[in-house]
Amino acid sequence: MRLAVELIESEEGFAVRCPALPGCWSQGKTRSEALANIREAIALWQDAAVEDGDAALAAEGVTFSRELVTV
Repeated sequence: MRLAVELIESEEGFAVRCPALPGCWSQGKTRSEALANIREAIALWQDAAVEDGDAALAAEGVTFSRELVTV
């Protein structure tokens, strides 16, 4: 899945958010750290959506779904 993120630079480092996923924010001292952290935040956001019983969740034009497959 490809999602756009917004980076906000400040004296402390970078804040980053994923506008398509409400409340999905993170931060980092460097741009790379902030991007790594938002990737983790997105994964955690998706896990929380599944735990809340929203196996399919639409947020600002993005549809997320997660299914288990046996390999």
